[in-house]
Amino acid sequence: MSKNHAFQEAPAPLFGLLPAEDDCIAAPNARAGMKARLPSYIADHRARLRDRFMQGGATAMPEYELLELILFRAVPRQDMKPVARRLLDRFGDFNRVLSADPAQLTQVEGVGPAIVTELKIIEAAAQRLARSKVINRPVLTSWDALLDYCHTTMAHGRIEQFRVLYLDRKNVLIADDEQARGTVDHVPVYPREIVRRALELNASAMILVHNHPSGDPTPSAADIDMTRQIVAAAATMGITVHDHLIIGKSRELSFRSTGLLAP
Repeated sequence: MSKNHAFQEAPAPLFGLLPAEDDCIAAPNARAGMKARLPSYIADHRARLRDRFMQGGATAMPEYELLELILFRAVPRQDMKPVARRLLDRFGDFNRVLSADPAQLTQVEGVGPAIVTELKIIEAAAQRLARSKVINRPVLTSWDALLDYCHTTMAHGRIEQFRVLYLDRKNVLIADDEQARGTVDHVPVYPREIVRRALELNASAMILVHNHPSGDPTPSAADIDMTRQIVAAAATMGITVHDHLIIGKSRELSFRSTGLLAP
């Protein structure tokens, strides 16, 4: 090949003329690297959903459409409504989709690493936002925010987890420790470890929290017995247990409010 006919790199288009990623789709028979326009019905649908979200917020949208908006970011060149519906069919609701285990998510047709990553980012952001409203703040005067945080982090888990919220002398939340994870209906808890951690933190009080994946926050006999053991162990070191919250799917149960906190 002569020098006069050597291949040359085509000049890049101006930034303002570059198509948005959401407006492109790979053409089935196109050469590698070439893209065609996204079908107008998909582009129009995405634009309508975004407009509705910006004008009315999440309350103006059913769960599958809110989920679509998230999936758009992960897979910009496909119709994501079928995937959104499959996720909701598999896990039940929007919150359970976000909190689902990555391995379970990938079992849903059309869900790959990009979608899993996007869902986990949204979940982490929601938890961090809820946590920011309670950490380093007086818990007993921010009780509603505390309940919101507990529901955000625990209400939709498929296995039991046990957390301890450690408070200083002014009842300011100084640490949120996940003590243990268990099965769908049991989690191992060790009172000595809970008290030892309180002493490490110089905590004066604590709030116990665990979830019931069944959605029903009614305490079991084991829950009541375990709580009494922790209260008794903490009392020997002058540490107060303000409450034990059991988080269900849509409501919580407070041991203090129901008179179950006695040692």
